[in-house]
Amino acid sequence: MSDKIKLGISIGDINGIGLEVILKTLSDDRILNYFTPIVYGHTRVASFHRKMLSLSDISFNVISSPGQANPKRLNMVNCWDEEVKIEPGTANETGGRYALISLEHAMDDLLAKTIDALVTAPINKHNIQNDRFNFPGHTEYIQSRCGAADSLMFMVAEDLKIGVVTGHIPISGVAGAISREKILSKLKLMDESLRNDFWIQKPKIAVLGLNPHAGDSGLIGKEELEIIIPAIEEANSQTIFAFGPYAADGFFADNSYTKFDAVLAMYHDQGLIPFKRIAFHSGVNFTAGLPVVRTSPDHGTAYDIAGKNLASESSFREAAFLALNIVKRRREEQELLANPLKISRLTKDRD
Repeated sequence: MSDKIKLGISIGDINGIGLEVILKTLSDDRILNYFTPIVYGHTRVASFHRKMLSLSDISFNVISSPGQANPKRLNMVNCWDEEVKIEPGTANETGGRYALISLEHAMDDLLAKTIDALVTAPINKHNIQNDRFNFPGHTEYIQSRCGAADSLMFMVAEDLKIGVVTGHIPISGVAGAISREKILSKLKLMDESLRNDFWIQKPKIAVLGLNPHAGDSGLIGKEELEIIIPAIEEANSQTIFAFGPYAADGFFADNSYTKFDAVLAMYHDQGLIPFKRIAFHSGVNFTAGLPVVRTSPDHGTAYDIAGKNLASESSFREAAFLALNIVKRRREEQELLANPLKISRLTKDRD
């Protein structure tokens, strides 16, 4: 039996660019040197996209469970039997229905530990909604399936890592959703992930303010004085090296982010706009703070270019290898903790 990591892949919206970036990534045979891909979808749908992309050399080994995966092949779990009409570039109920079927099958196997990690291709957060998926996005759904009290949407690139306190909520609700406890929880998750998943021994975390000029000493809002600064002070008392709050505009304009290992933003766009500007083709969305490993490319369904062979697979490929590396680090961490004689080597590797 192969000990290669089994990487599950959900296909996302079948009318978006998900299968395009998946197939382009898997078309490189060298992928099989690193992990065993297991795609959750259907070979007929993959064949449609493969022909559209003129990728004639790709074929899948059809399996019913990860235990049947061939480590020397690309593997596909057929998650449905019926014919599906594919309409590239169209946001419709069909795209959402089969995105959820793929995701549910992959999550079942991830939670059963028959795959080692999951990479999720983009979904449409509107058309996927139904009685089984009533969440703002992947992150909240996966957290719920894991039964976790909290998680962190962690945008990761080589030179920049940004997490957010509030995720997919209206901007009108951000100020009311921020609390000292919530900021402290996100700082703890970020600190633990930086130490355990990225092997940064003493991570330094920058915290952004909520208001313009980080509140300007209370002249432009009290959240910094009453909520954010006390949360930072509490984090430091718990040996988390958190600094700030910083005004977001100047912080990114003068490259201050390069002085820190990660940044905690107060809300979605405050963190993701600079992240996508700086690391759009290499960025990865990682759900930190969970017992499972899940990553995703940092882009959406991109209906405007779906079916046109224009999508870059760079972010999806980075997502696959980040998942691979995190699984390896977690495994090695467990092995080292089980053997105290190796702890000194772990410390040396992290320095």
